[in-house]
Amino acid sequence: MEDKATGIIKILYLDDEENNLQAFKATFRRDYKIFLAISAEEGRAILSKEEIDIIITDQRMPEETGVEFLASIIPVHPDPIRILLTGYTDIQAVIDSINKGQVYHYLTKPWEEDYLRTVIKNAFEIYTLRRENAKLTQELLKANDQLEFLLRQNLLS
Repeated sequence: MEDKATGIIKILYLDDEENNLQAFKATFRRDYKIFLAISAEEGRAILSKEEIDIIITDQRMPEETGVEFLASIIPVHPDPIRILLTGYTDIQAVIDSINKGQVYHYLTKPWEEDYLRTVIKNAFEIYTLRRENAKLTQELLKANDQLEFLLRQNLLS
């Protein structure tokens, strides 16, 4: 979720290269609340403590690919919007990311700052719309239950 106190988008950036993590943080730290993870395990630890809006992960990492990481967290963390980064044009990774990792967007490295900023903005809009849709659905279900209750009361009277 958007950080209520600051209104800042929370992003988890996962990459096995320290230089990439630091470059991302240096570029975007003024605009977003950035959480960095150098491994899938570290990424899961952050997700267990923080409500993250957007996850950006590198595809090629030693222990677990970005797609494997994203697919593995869906049962526990289905809400964050997922973005996959790779330095390679691997069509199978693109297909897997869409099918298994529920990836919103696929980018190649090196990322272009303005384009990535636009992707993040659009991803957060989708995140916000999904959250609002879920809230409205819950309100509609509650109102429907109340109407059914009132209808039963009227039928019994």
